[in-house]
Amino acid sequence: MAGVGGVVGGVILDESVLLASQQLQYPDSSSSSSHSSSNCASFQPDAHFLLRKLRYSNIPTGISYGPGLEAHKVSILKEVATQYSIHCFILDASSIDDTTREVMLAWSNIGGRILYLVSNKKRDIYTKLSKCGWLITILNVEGSSACENSSMVYINKLQELPLTICHINRKAIGNSVVTVGYIMKPSREEDFAKRGAFPMYPTQDGLMFVPLTFELPLSPQLQEVDVVLHKATDEIISIDLNSSLQSSNTITYSRGMQELQRYMEHHLDLCVIDPLNCIYPVLDRLKIQQILLGLEDLKTRGCHAIRGANFLKVDDFNQAGLIQSLSEAKLALPSIVKPQVACGVADSHSMAIVFRVEDFKDLTVPLPAIIQEYVDHSSTLYKFYVLGEKVYHAVKNSTPNADTLMKLSGSKELKPLVFDSLKSLPTTKGNPNSGDDNSSKATDHCIDLELVTSAANWLMRKLELTIFGFDVVIQEGTGDHVIVDVNYLPSFKEVPNEVAIPAFWDAIKKKFELKRTT
Repeated sequence: MAGVGGVVGGVILDESVLLASQQLQYPDSSSSSSHSSSNCASFQPDAHFLLRKLRYSNIPTGISYGPGLEAHKVSILKEVATQYSIHCFILDASSIDDTTREVMLAWSNIGGRILYLVSNKKRDIYTKLSKCGWLITILNVEGSSACENSSMVYINKLQELPLTICHINRKAIGNSVVTVGYIMKPSREEDFAKRGAFPMYPTQDGLMFVPLTFELPLSPQLQEVDVVLHKATDEIISIDLNSSLQSSNTITYSRGMQELQRYMEHHLDLCVIDPLNCIYPVLDRLKIQQILLGLEDLKTRGCHAIRGANFLKVDDFNQAGLIQSLSEAKLALPSIVKPQVACGVADSHSMAIVFRVEDFKDLTVPLPAIIQEYVDHSSTLYKFYVLGEKVYHAVKNSTPNADTLMKLSGSKELKPLVFDSLKSLPTTKGNPNSGDDNSSKATDHCIDLELVTSAANWLMRKLELTIFGFDVVIQEGTGDHVIVDVNYLPSFKEVPNEVAIPAFWDAIKKKFELKRTT
């Protein structure tokens, strides 16, 4: 953006772009003489969108208002400022020096200019502030196209501000910054953002993040970014398992994701983390199980084996010869039953642990399904995270051994244990190990990190994924390391922020650099 010098080091949002006045009409005409209407201040819905993006952006953010603003409006602004843990300033056109002094005192170490977003109705104050070096960005309420001149920037919607900040910073820094546009559902985005993963201010490694939104045309947004980071599974409408998941035609995405998909298909030079075809196997539990069969060829100096769980695909729980099929697949009871679709659609995490063959016939797990070996593992699960070339792990409590599960089901009837794996797992009350006679055996086998790291690197090459996770359990008796789940772009929340976030950034940057050289 020619004419705009310096990166954005702080953002102040004036009340004129945050508050909207609504006229409340009284239906009773007899009362019109006393109060035919009343002015009521409300907070713009898009303002919350913007504040959520700025809150963890690594750019100091504040709200401002004039000294004459009505008390109830001031109360609203202060309440919102508290909600988002941001500053609240009084900007007085008659004492600009005092105003700027207060802001600089609050933000003593900002590394750039202050961007002031204001309505074009408050020309008196923004003209004075522009002379103080502030970057005036005007929300054009009359709706003319976004543009800029030598001293001011104009935007049409509040949602455009993150992209505007990105544009300004890219021009100020030059080609040394790598801009990452990301799209995922709000709850997932906040989980990442509050850990500092998505700074709009460039990191030491030269990465800068900008939220993409399907509420605005995608093409102008994508032209500003070097890398697209997505969680496409958040945007799946349906999956057709009648054909191979290797084809994108089997997956129906939201309208916004379809637009993004078309853009990526026509701009092959754009670095995508990760291409949609690379995540398709992770959506299909059958495909993943088949891929894990290749681990049999993996050899290390250790004495343990790493493998996928034994499995069987079923299209009908009443199919003839089920007992024989289970035996041929090396499956004994109890077994765990999972939908073939691994994520992205309703009921993909609806599972059951079945103890008797006759109980398959009334099972409510969606079909087609995968019957998977249930591994006794002393209630201990190892979650592994692959962030580019780095592999991390965490230890978590898990479901108990089969004998304890039988007690949970009921000693006489042994009914299937049905559960949603995202919400709760079948465990005993309190400590998952409680009442598990074999829990003391958890220390019989220690995790073989060399073995699992080799498997992680093998999976990374096989799946061609940059950031993914998988779960490992250690089988009692044999010490086999069994991979029971694989997922794309996990939150890796068990890994400390000071370790995980730099590794996350490094994985993205190295993927971009590799893409640029190929």
